[in-house]
Amino acid sequence: MASFFDEISRNRIKSALLMMLFGLLFFAIIYVVVWYFGGGIFGLAIGAILIALYAVLAYAGGSKLVLKISGAQPADRAKYPSLFSAVEGLAAASQIPMPSVYIISDPSPNAFATGRNKKHASIAVTSGLLSIMNTEELQGVIAHEMSHIYNNDMQFMMIAIVFAGVIGLIASIIRMSVFFGGFGENRQGGNAIVLIIALVMSVLAPLFALLIRLAISRRREYMADANGGRITRNPGSLADALQKIKNYTSKPNVAPVRKANDVTASMYFANPLSSRSISNLFSTHPPIDERIKKLRQMY
Repeated sequence: MASFFDEISRNRIKSALLMMLFGLLFFAIIYVVVWYFGGGIFGLAIGAILIALYAVLAYAGGSKLVLKISGAQPADRAKYPSLFSAVEGLAAASQIPMPSVYIISDPSPNAFATGRNKKHASIAVTSGLLSIMNTEELQGVIAHEMSHIYNNDMQFMMIAIVFAGVIGLIASIIRMSVFFGGFGENRQGGNAIVLIIALVMSVLAPLFALLIRLAISRRREYMADANGGRITRNPGSLADALQKIKNYTSKPNVAPVRKANDVTASMYFANPLSSRSISNLFSTHPPIDERIKKLRQMY
């Protein structure tokens, strides 16, 4: 048995450690680039400026883009009174402004939260989620998503996605330089050791970045589960919602969320790409059975 606060604290610490590891990986590949291409402090400064611009653009327009590509449409309060009631009540309980509410026309039960901060947040739910959840289960799902907003998980994951994207881009540049520039010489006077280190780093860094990003996503999901259970004081309803989603997605010939993709998958309540996932290591979400087990044991 574990308390809500123990689970929240445990996952917050693990998330912070993973983000520190992300930062170390990022600076390691930047160091390799400066070492390999030259440029010293000047090159590092130019790289930092470009990365900062990329991060600002992603932060400013990311949430609107996510809603658009997900096919989310503003929800009608008159048509979905129970949904608005749940969002309104749980926003008040979380002491944050009420998020905008969106509907995604998709039979697969799921939901996600997005937004650049607490004052500009949105919650989107699929029509499939509304069709199978009772009132308490819906409140559990909304409490989970409200926790993502409260914990600033959208910003947290945006930083992780930006880090991973930049690391992948830098790695691609290194590989192209090595292969098209030839193995006989490099920017540091033909030092074969430097070249080999740069090539190995360009291959392994994107993989490690992906694994860290996915691990962070799974930690934030556990934390949102715990905080969602704390808000409602009914973790069992959240476990029941997850069980219903598991039962639905376990049926043969059931399609995942149609407009979900590898970038947006980590934002959803449950893995929208579960039928396409390779293993838990490469999943954006913890195993659903493990989430249910943890919620059943909380008090």
